[in-house]
Amino acid sequence: MRQFFTSLFILVAATLMAAPKLQSPNGRLTLQPVAQGFTLYYQGTSVLEIPTLGYVGATASNDLQMCRSHKIRDSYQMLAGKRQLCSNRANEYVAALTPTLTLRLRLYDDGLAYRYELSDLQTQSIPEEATAYRIPEGTRRWFMRWSDGYEGFYPQATSSRDGRWAFPALMEPADGTFVLLTEAGVERHRSAASLHSQGESFRVIPDENKLKLTGNWTSPWRLAIVGSLADVVESTLVTDVAAPARIGDTSWIQPGVVSWVYWAYNHGSNDFNIIKKYVDMAATLHLPYVLIDAEWDEMKDGKTIEDAVRYAHEQGIKPMIWYNSSVGWINGAPGPKFRLNKPEDREKEFAWCESIGVAGVKVDFFSGDNQMNMDYCIELMESAARHHMAINFHGATIPRGWQRTYPNLLSTEGVYGAEWYNNVGTFTDRAAAHNATLPFTRNVIGPMDYTPCAFSDSQHPHITTHAHELALTVLYESGLQHLADSPESFLAQPMAVQQFLSSLPAAWDDTRLVSGYPGDHAIIARRSGKTWYVAGINGTEQPRDFDLSALPTIVGKGRAACFLDAAEDRAWTLESDAPLPSTVHTRARGGFVLVIR
Repeated sequence: MRQFFTSLFILVAATLMAAPKLQSPNGRLTLQPVAQGFTLYYQGTSVLEIPTLGYVGATASNDLQMCRSHKIRDSYQMLAGKRQLCSNRANEYVAALTPTLTLRLRLYDDGLAYRYELSDLQTQSIPEEATAYRIPEGTRRWFMRWSDGYEGFYPQATSSRDGRWAFPALMEPADGTFVLLTEAGVERHRSAASLHSQGESFRVIPDENKLKLTGNWTSPWRLAIVGSLADVVESTLVTDVAAPARIGDTSWIQPGVVSWVYWAYNHGSNDFNIIKKYVDMAATLHLPYVLIDAEWDEMKDGKTIEDAVRYAHEQGIKPMIWYNSSVGWINGAPGPKFRLNKPEDREKEFAWCESIGVAGVKVDFFSGDNQMNMDYCIELMESAARHHMAINFHGATIPRGWQRTYPNLLSTEGVYGAEWYNNVGTFTDRAAAHNATLPFTRNVIGPMDYTPCAFSDSQHPHITTHAHELALTVLYESGLQHLADSPESFLAQPMAVQQFLSSLPAAWDDTRLVSGYPGDHAIIARRSGKTWYVAGINGTEQPRDFDLSALPTIVGKGRAACFLDAAEDRAWTLESDAPLPSTVHTRARGGFVLVIR
């Protein structure tokens, strides 16, 4: 086995010292080499220290190449997400650290991306990565403790105890300037990473990868999205660095709103009569999809999944069905199980799905970020695409750019969402502030299947207002927007609310942050065609008035349909054709939606 990599830290710094000035196209972001890494500056202010780069215990040649640079200027289209047309504009710098190790680094106007490229591997394990960030005590931050399903809160703090932290990780190193750390571009034979802290040092540590590889290999991209909160929320950096789409014909992929059989009953889909109710609701509200959840392999009263799929098609609704991944929660978990693990079984199952008219699959209960899970997810996306099915991962890791590479991946859970009203009472009191944090953390990096919009209660009550709940359907981006509540609840709402849900987009042409702060409030404007949807929520326990006087600079002039808080929590104030308001009043934990045509 060829020996290489020792003492790489000094070599990284030496190579970068010889480089030209490292800066973003607009010059606001600059990178300064220091010691064994570099410091990132935003408009002249230090915002991120990366004290070490590379791999631990490396051997390297002293024959270092000078840093090369070139400009990246292209664009690409997304089927779902923050905007349809995305611009990929960066200055790229390449440093040959050794004959077998390259550092590729890009500075975008809204962030930093870098990765390591290894060549000439000879049946070797990937060496231990040494990348680390220094986050000083006292820095305001919103970090989530890592779990394999990425289901947790992002509490505001100024210190982080030693432990493991999930991507994305948001911090505010200077007043009004934010940095969101994450990664993208997890390809085959790679694991995903998380942050492991000890004091002020946060190491980037990939999860388990037992493979021994030969040839060339690249790490995932390490990302820091930088700027104002608007820069962070509106950024497409995660997909900018991801591999282009690997699906040729994408005409069959259709984002849309989904009638979801689970939340109201806290149960799966083994009752054909309940499935019919959700299909009928989808037909009444003109929703394109219904999700037939777990336990459809144990249908009661002699009915089968074929009967449910057939009924959905008869009503003009496209059915999606649920599977257990059978690598995470298995014993005691619902089925169907063990149908997707072997390639030959997976192809047979998905071919059967395609033959009976299943439009997509939801695969649940994965077991973390290791290489096995990452390769399994990629195989599922590729196999589903071959059989013209959309896919939604639950109990799974966060999106890391796969939504560009595999456009049939329309949503991913990886969030502490409304499903938790079924599980514990904790969510009730914390939901409003948590909801007002997600637009600045988890949803920045990709589609988020929060399952929003509950007007009634499930196992545990919610204390957000009706307008708050409706706002989540716009505030949260997801190519498959699963509506949580029961048919009885949705169909009891005013006709204006039902019509809103009937025309709700699940893909957007533009996204703009109007105002907000994590945990306090969030107001986002999204455009579909010529129509702007503006949604806002109050994350606090106090009534609030929000200034919208700057809104015409984003959406132009027009009149709005308004969905506002009423005097009582579970009631509406509705206006069908109002002048664009300059101020909106919300109740505690309230919200609003404006539809501007």
